[in-house]
Amino acid sequence: MSTTQPKTKIIAGKYKGKVLDLPSLEVTRSSKARLKESVFNVLQFDIIDKVFIEAFAGSGSIGLEAISRGAKRSYFIELNKNSYNILVKNCKSIDMEKCQTIQGDTFVQTPLILEFLKNSTDELILYIDPPFDYRDGMEGIYENSFDIVKNIETNNIYMIIFEHVSSLEMPQVLGKFSLDKTKKFGKSSLSYYSYTQE
Repeated sequence: MSTTQPKTKIIAGKYKGKVLDLPSLEVTRSSKARLKESVFNVLQFDIIDKVFIEAFAGSGSIGLEAISRGAKRSYFIELNKNSYNILVKNCKSIDMEKCQTIQGDTFVQTPLILEFLKNSTDELILYIDPPFDYRDGMEGIYENSFDIVKNIETNNIYMIIFEHVSSLEMPQVLGKFSLDKTKKFGKSSLSYYSYTQE
């Protein structure tokens, strides 16, 4: 068995080139570099001083990229213990002061974080990357993820980004949010949601 620890790097910003560990690939799909690049090409300077929330965080590579590019802080939610330990290690190697790590169920913890931040003057970016639902026990994971968004009552969300399997037909509307665009990258796609314009 190979004991080589899979790794990725911060692409740009203050911590550009910093190496991050990745959990074993059976547990998590690392967000591929060009997909990560695309997210931050869309956000560009809009990431600065925003609060970034990475649901199903895995190694935390998206939220840490956000910190590198000027996000005020990132919240990370990860259930798997091994992935969580790697996430904490990665946060320590970047800037633990700006990282809030939560080991727990995304479906429980994400609404709690949104509730906690609802009166904040900060704008939030929510990144949701559910494990592909063909894994055992993951049936309904997208529906449950959509429910998180449908139930959002707060008004300080700047953008919601889903990373999802490309074959999935994403809803046009989720609660207060409408689909702006979807970009495909082979088997994975990114879909961007913002508040529905009245």
